[in-house]
Amino acid sequence: MSDTPHTSASTGREAYSQFAERYAEFAPTKAHNALYERPATMALLGEVRGLSVLDAGCGPGICSEHLARQGASVQAFDVTPEMVDLARKRCAGLDVSVVEGDLSAPLTWLAGQSFDKVLCSLAFDYLEDLRPALNEFRRVCKPGASLVFSMAHPMRDWMDERTRGHGTYFDISRFGLHWAGFGEPKPYVRAYRRPLSDILNGLLDSGWQLDRFVEPRPLPEMKAASERLYAELSNAPAFICVRARL
Repeated sequence: MSDTPHTSASTGREAYSQFAERYAEFAPTKAHNALYERPATMALLGEVRGLSVLDAGCGPGICSEHLARQGASVQAFDVTPEMVDLARKRCAGLDVSVVEGDLSAPLTWLAGQSFDKVLCSLAFDYLEDLRPALNEFRRVCKPGASLVFSMAHPMRDWMDERTRGHGTYFDISRFGLHWAGFGEPKPYVRAYRRPLSDILNGLLDSGWQLDRFVEPRPLPEMKAASERLYAELSNAPAFICVRARL
């Protein structure tokens, strides 16, 4: 892990500002997203019609658009200015408000007990410490609200020599690698690898109750898109999807 201090803002913005438009172009149909993580995450979120939903780390607004079209009132934010612009364009005319914001900092523009549900899809990987965000999610949620998030599978990252670093499984470490599937030049993305205990205990310590834990399997349609990827993800998961409640 680098000796230079990094914040969520520098890690997340550094990652996505370099290929925000390409991400917005590929992610709606890219197999890992459209046929794997996103369906599992949205299934956990469930019915949203008539509800107030926070889309935290919204990227180019793919989920925000879906939620609004399903009848939700959506407030969304992302740390990358380019993603905020893309999300606003994607969600134009819908009941979606998008602002720039950092998951690791207090969500000062959001009032307490404002949301029925919070969605945080594939954004926690850019936080060194999950607890501040989990505490803020609890603050802005109504009693009985639910939180759904997805992130890299801790064991998958530990088994990959590119991401496990030089410490032990129990360490939180920062790594970087080039991502394929989003065109050329391949973006170099830095993120954090952490043990499962840090995720689940951070959730419980922040006042959330674990409701459902999913290690997703690919949709059958992925086999036609990529038989290799379908076989790989049918054998071992790449992500975890979690639902918690207050």
